[in-house]
Amino acid sequence: MIKLSIITICFNNLQEVLDTCQSVDEQTILPFEHLIINGSTNNEIENYFETIEKVSYRKVVNEKDNGIADAFNKGIEKSASDVILLLNSGDCLYDKNVIRIVLGKFNEDHELMWLHGKYRLNRSGIWVTIGKPFEEKKLYRGMRSLSHQTMYVKKELYEKYGLYDPSFKIAMDFDFVARIRNEKFLFLPEILATFVPGGISSSQYNLSLKEANRVVKKYLGKTWKNKLWNFRLRTLKTIQNIPVLGKVLYRIKAGLGLANA
Repeated sequence: MIKLSIITICFNNLQEVLDTCQSVDEQTILPFEHLIINGSTNNEIENYFETIEKVSYRKVVNEKDNGIADAFNKGIEKSASDVILLLNSGDCLYDKNVIRIVLGKFNEDHELMWLHGKYRLNRSGIWVTIGKPFEEKKLYRGMRSLSHQTMYVKKELYEKYGLYDPSFKIAMDFDFVARIRNEKFLFLPEILATFVPGGISSSQYNLSLKEANRVVKKYLGKTWKNKLWNFRLRTLKTIQNIPVLGKVLYRIKAGLGLANA
């Protein structure tokens, strides 16, 4: 049977860590291990897990890190499973059957190297469902509707293609996707995760876009498709930031079923 490691990185945010842990603990099939990579500058998370009853599959690693990619890499190197999920603190597995569904797919097809699915997040005050099948030919669009919180990746891909590039502050997951883009994958139409509002790719949008463009240039070179896509993204972001109007227009878009467009 395929074994799963869930890696949760965290930084001074105990309640969000607990929310993620709860969603893992409620699964009908539990992971082989849940690694908490704690790079906090205070002792709140460390002290909490030292005082509660230990969960057999959960291990807390209290070490300073050099950013998100470094924290991801620490977890991957310490993992002892066939498949790895990077589930950030605050983000949650959507329901109690997620692990059962995912592991079932890997057990059915041993040539499957990674899969991803849909996710829920809050935009402009409303909850929407995002997620489309990954398309290698549309790599110029960046991560699009793909997210590492729904990506279940065989550890052998990290051994083959390398870990996350620490020179990226945000787009390290997109850089990794670009490397594995020709490996066999599966898209699940099910919702696999719920995102905590205010992720770094949203709060630092311009840096996120800049790094995504760097990835595209690295693997595809300069393309006119990428330039047009960037114009579209920046235009939509400008409209979205207009007080009141941006939210109203997005609500209309979501109401028309175009939130995933």
